[in-house]
Amino acid sequence: MSKQLPSFDNARVLVVGDVMLDRYWFGDVERISPEAPVPVLKVARVEDRPGGAANVARNIAALGAQCTLLSVVGADEPGARLEELLSAQHNVSALLHRDSTIATTIKLRAIARQQQLLRIDFETQPSHEVLHAKLADYRAKLPQADVVVLSDYGKGGLAHIAEMIALARAAGKQVLVDPKGEDYARYQGATLLTPNRSEFRQVAGSWKNEEELAAKAQKLRAELRLEALLVTRSEDGMSLYRAGQPALNEPVLAREVFDVSGAGDTVIATLAAMLASGADMPAAVRMANRAAGIVVGKLGTAVVSREEIIQDMNG
Repeated sequence: MSKQLPSFDNARVLVVGDVMLDRYWFGDVERISPEAPVPVLKVARVEDRPGGAANVARNIAALGAQCTLLSVVGADEPGARLEELLSAQHNVSALLHRDSTIATTIKLRAIARQQQLLRIDFETQPSHEVLHAKLADYRAKLPQADVVVLSDYGKGGLAHIAEMIALARAAGKQVLVDPKGEDYARYQGATLLTPNRSEFRQVAGSWKNEEELAAKAQKLRAELRLEALLVTRSEDGMSLYRAGQPALNEPVLAREVFDVSGAGDTVIATLAAMLASGADMPAAVRMANRAAGIVVGKLGTAVVSREEIIQDMNG
């Protein structure tokens, strides 16, 4: 049972990246607008959840590990709301720099009867001064961490990512990166990269079969001097590529796919907690795959607890 799942009580993970507020408007649609052919959502309740790197942090905390989160928010209501949500989160110590020149990133989702009707994004890039202050915090917090997670959502919060990777590796820390965009050169030297299938295709090009996928993955892994590359593949599960090892393919374990938003956060959070507790890479990947199978059965950005994983393993 839990012999395969270590205790995460002493695991310490440092998460740096782009945080956002995931705001949900839940309601019903009973008519079409007379102004335009669009549904009218009558909002019954509003729910806020920490998103982006903040969702990675709360997934780590839900497993029972200790998490320190470094990020930047605006000096505004959504930033204050994020701080409030994270301060109530057991096992998370959040250091959020306030930048009065930006608006906190918000992903606003309108939902009727469990169906997403619309998403509206609000975002601006943080200033260089605030990012330098965050880098100083990173240097200070790095010695206490077992594993570092760099959660890149392309919002500008990881301008110093190459330096962060170099500092962590010089300190002997494992560095896990959830990448974004087409420039993967900035992730060079990390321990593990976790692109999803479409992100990997964007960088490496398409493939016709498993052999071609493996060849492309190993080529990218070698070019970036990574210890490992994990490609998450939706209904095809996930595949781990390491030097001198055959690919480790984990089939999908989802009982029912309800919502894939935030699943990548759960994957990298579980990997980090496992590695920080002393597990090897294959064991960490297997557990992350199991956690992903649970979280896609939940609506919106959600977490998976240690108890849920144990229950799933025994089910």
